[in-house]
Amino acid sequence: MLFFRNDYGQGCIEDILNILKDINYENITGYGQDEYCQKAISLIKQQIPDLDVDVHFIVGGTLTNQTIIKHVLKPYEGVIACDTGHIATHETGSIEATGHKVIMLPNNNGKLTSDVIRKCFNDHMLTYEHMVYPKMVYISNATEFGTVYTREELMDLRHICDELGLYLMMDGARLAQALMSPICDYTINDLAKWCDVFYIGGTKNGALMGEAVVITNPEIKPFFRFNLKQNGAMMAKGWLLGVQFIGLFENDNYFKNAKHADELSSHIQDELVRMKYPLYMKSDTNQVFPVVSKKQYEYLSERVDFEIWDQREDMLVIRFATSWCTKKEDVDQLIQYLEQASEL
Repeated sequence: MLFFRNDYGQGCIEDILNILKDINYENITGYGQDEYCQKAISLIKQQIPDLDVDVHFIVGGTLTNQTIIKHVLKPYEGVIACDTGHIATHETGSIEATGHKVIMLPNNNGKLTSDVIRKCFNDHMLTYEHMVYPKMVYISNATEFGTVYTREELMDLRHICDELGLYLMMDGARLAQALMSPICDYTINDLAKWCDVFYIGGTKNGALMGEAVVITNPEIKPFFRFNLKQNGAMMAKGWLLGVQFIGLFENDNYFKNAKHADELSSHIQDELVRMKYPLYMKSDTNQVFPVVSKKQYEYLSERVDFEIWDQREDMLVIRFATSWCTKKEDVDQLIQYLEQASEL
């Protein structure tokens, strides 16, 4: 069966495996204070030459979101996210479990806009201390729909956050795929200037695990490691996470992996359009969302492993995700199956 269920269903790139094999019997300092984490931090800082940033490693996305938000917000403060945002839909109330409300706003192609943020803020100010105080804006890039924020959109978000005194946080679980999208014209260095905190995803881009938190705002840098430890996010074998990002950044694998995934996904999407499959949303990255009939779904699900994203009457929205590991021949075979299903 072809595998297009997700972009984290395999192990990791060979470069990471090779490093792990080479250092397996070394005696290494724990809790992220080792030479491998320091080297990984240095490699990431090379991507951000214009700012002095702090970098921390956490094993996965949900724990990263929870730890950052818990660290930044006071108990009476909430975080604004669109209604499709990961913290609002796929993290089992983990943010609310820390005592912080997720203030959900309507999405625009998976994105937040300054207009809805301003209205939300003003609405909360009407009753002031009787509602949580919106203090952070959370966005994902790429979004849960595979769309990518433009330079202008991000600068607009930075402007509204400055105007209203809000922190801007970017979930970068699929940041590489966003950066390698043909519509993207900015870099990690640019993102560091626009965001107070963001993270560089490894789990969904060829690493065994790991997200690299980048803190740019000096106000929220102090004592982050205290929250890491309290939140269960500080690994004894922290060097394992450092190794992931050495393998990703030392030879530009971080960008190569995402470019490979994006290009294959774009080819699938182009073919879906040619075959006249409706698209739930046009994706700019490595996730594609075709709309299929129940017959088409049944035919495809016997041959391809993928996710159901939504159901609309007698139609289903399904998701194909490509990764660093996806082979061109698997994409070709998927297209053949889609051709056959299109005739049902």
